[in-house]
Amino acid sequence: MRILVSNDDGIDAPGIALLEKIAKKFSDDVYVFAPNSNMSGAGHSLTLNTPLRMKEHDDHHFSVNGTPTDSVIMALRYLLKEKPDFVFSGINLDANLADDVTYSGTVAAAIEACLFDIPAIAFSQRLTKDGKANWNVAETYAPVVLKVIIDNYKFNKGVFLNVNFPACQVSEVKGIKVTSQGSRAINDHVIRFIDPRGDPYFWIGAAEYRREDTNRDFSTDLGAVHSHYVSVTPMTINMTAKNEINILRELFS
Repeated sequence: MRILVSNDDGIDAPGIALLEKIAKKFSDDVYVFAPNSNMSGAGHSLTLNTPLRMKEHDDHHFSVNGTPTDSVIMALRYLLKEKPDFVFSGINLDANLADDVTYSGTVAAAIEACLFDIPAIAFSQRLTKDGKANWNVAETYAPVVLKVIIDNYKFNKGVFLNVNFPACQVSEVKGIKVTSQGSRAINDHVIRFIDPRGDPYFWIGAAEYRREDTNRDFSTDLGAVHSHYVSVTPMTINMTAKNEINILRELFS
């Protein structure tokens, strides 16, 4: 079994090293292809206006000066002569929950694999309120999730999985929940600063609500992870609002 590992935090991120280590529990044929720097928030973007340059670190580790999507395309279209059996993306430094998945380069790498009809899973480790990652949770539970998926689950066309690990101790994890994608009520902050010349500059920053722990709806990724469950969310790349089709057909008939 061949596994391709990618991410959006970059080739040197601790999360991708951990995911490679976990992947090697299931296969001795693991390739890593990732951005050469942090591309968090890149979403499903492509590099179209500048050339891509690939670096070969060794015969199984490669990076590119581009996005997570670029990395997966380069691996599948150029590097690997045969399609991998799985693409794993992550393990992202902080969760990818609810609306955040639309920004996530980690999720985008899984989406790109899905477009190639390759089973794909995105993994993310939620940070604590003081900004730390307890990688022990992901290291303990990612193999459990993968064992079930690899042995028993058949990916339908256009479907990938989004897995999030809670910010707690391993002993505090309550189990694994299969969830739906949640929704946040508030958007990110735009934070204004003044530079030494007196001119304003801005950061788009995560609002404090991203650290709140009030959501306890176990059926959603937000509620499950906030309640110390591992969340496994099946997602699809087909964004058609099927319930709206007949309504609109009536209007345009």
